[in-house]
Amino acid sequence: MNDYNFDPKVRTVWWEDDGDGRAVVHMLDQSLLPQQVVYLHLTHEQQVAEAIAQLRVRGAPVIGVTAGFGMALAVTRFLAERDADRLETTPAEIEAHLAQVGQLLGQTRPTAVNLFWAIERMQRSTRQACQAGLSSQQLAEVLKAEAHQIAVEDVQACWQMGLHGAELIADGDTILTHCNAGALATTGIGTALAPVYMAAHTGKHVHVFVDETRPVLQGARLTAWELQQEGVPLTLITDNMAGYFMRQKRIQAIFVGADRIAANGDVANKIGTYSVAVLAHVHQIPLYVVAPCSTIDLALLSGEQIPIEQRKAEEVTTLYGTRIAPMDVAVANPAFDVTPHAYVTAIVTEKGIMRAPYTETLRARCMPSRQNKSE
Repeated sequence: MNDYNFDPKVRTVWWEDDGDGRAVVHMLDQSLLPQQVVYLHLTHEQQVAEAIAQLRVRGAPVIGVTAGFGMALAVTRFLAERDADRLETTPAEIEAHLAQVGQLLGQTRPTAVNLFWAIERMQRSTRQACQAGLSSQQLAEVLKAEAHQIAVEDVQACWQMGLHGAELIADGDTILTHCNAGALATTGIGTALAPVYMAAHTGKHVHVFVDETRPVLQGARLTAWELQQEGVPLTLITDNMAGYFMRQKRIQAIFVGADRIAANGDVANKIGTYSVAVLAHVHQIPLYVVAPCSTIDLALLSGEQIPIEQRKAEEVTTLYGTRIAPMDVAVANPAFDVTPHAYVTAIVTEKGIMRAPYTETLRARCMPSRQNKSE
């Protein structure tokens, strides 16, 4: 099972050169699923930023991949416009332009650390190319290659997380998942759903309970649709039914993704994850967090330091354009919450299954890979 012979039927984002010197980032518009399957064709970094901010692409790993493509796209477009105006472009000017693009992309989603990790990685490649004395065109090729490498590493990480996580699933298990952490959240087979896909792929019988995930319904709209595409049996439930099914002993394990993991193992994930974790703790059901090492932020000592994105009130007060709440009602809409590490049974990364004490295991297993990727 070390060969990459299981391809998801869902494709999220990819790069293409159109043959006329113009680069295009293709993207599945997840805001329209499941009613419409529409692909966007983005040619400007502003469009990429808007797509991230408006949840047209979402999920921490694929946001990082998209940011890498967005920065490579920005350089390609910048050079094409300068060439059209017959202007010489220096590597220093490209570096300055990318600093602005990094700020633009970094303002879109403050919680998902993969976004900032990818931006920093692309900027580091730019500095190294400038120091090496590469030409502007050579620098652009280096950045395009780096963006593609980020995507390749994501595919490989998903596969490895699936292999490791599948060891935690027994034949006949029913798994509960919250939000969407499958192929739609990555460029591979997913994070939290990767073990499910791998288990099913190897012949285990697995059933998935899918939380709807209010207020944007990523579970109902995305996870349920994605599992249907892959032929994995599922049952859709509302968020407030999870405790009922846990008490009925209908759920054997919980698999969730993450948008940022602190050094002590505290996990920021879609709002509602903390509630699920508390219920799982009470019912003695293991909760597994599945995320690549790029989601681990060793600079933050605990989850208290993780910035939580606050989104617009309309996501709560309306449903598909129809208002469901009184006018002028006060609304709070945090997009994420933090689950304390004490409620996390294990964290599954591409480096293996890690258990407490997370301050030791996360640093020991994931720090080397992060250092190697930053050199």
